Amino acid sequence: MIRKLLKKAIHPFLKFGMEKFFAKPRLFAHEGIEVIVMPEVFPPHYTFSTKILLEYISSIDLKSKTFLELGCGSGIVSLFAASKQAIVTASDINSIALKALKDAKIKNNLELEIINSNLFNQIENQSFDYVIINPPYYPKDPKNVKEQAWFCGENFEYFENLLPQLSKRSDHTILMILSEDCDIQKITNIADKNKLQLHIEIERTRFSERTFIYRISRKLQ
Repeated sequence: MIRKLLKKAIHPFLKFGMEKFFAKPRLFAHEGIEVIVMPEVFPPHYTFSTKILLEYISSIDLKSKTFLELGCGSGIVSLFAASKQAIVTASDINSIALKALKDAKIKNNLELEIINSNLFNQIENQSFDYVIINPPYYPKDPKNVKEQAWFCGENFEYFENLLPQLSKRSDHTILMILSEDCDIQKITNIADKNKLQLHIEIERTRFSERTFIYRISRKLQ
């Protein structure tokens, strides 16, 4: 409770500082892989989710595994998976993010497929060994493509669209990262409605904030 009150108190100052800092392209690097994060793209610098996903990926054998990052943003997770010899597909609806990722792919000498897709709309006929999702989860209607990386819609429209698609897929391992700051129960209810269940794969605590990677699977009949 104290942490949440503190975050609310300092939020206007953080927002002003972050908007000013990210008003121009910024470098982000992980284990020698570099990406340029454009102002219109979700910045992985100050959030835990991207770093936790990178840590998780480093612990698993991805050689020759098919790997989809759904909503790749800067693409650092996809690039890192490619460096571990995964067969990577990176998708997003943000064309600016995808253009920067194409440049980063060449700069880092890594191979991956880059697709402009709203959720699975352009990749529905493919299945993957791993699907990684770092979703928007704050309940507010996004005003532009950058805000779509943060806000899932007033009525959780992002999850209302995503989870029915997941329920029809045959991917082997589907992982989604969520913070305790979001309404996990609401997302779980939408999953339940679509005959899906969320199991905690790992839990991490950073500065008193708990973050979870959930494995999504069909409910047993």
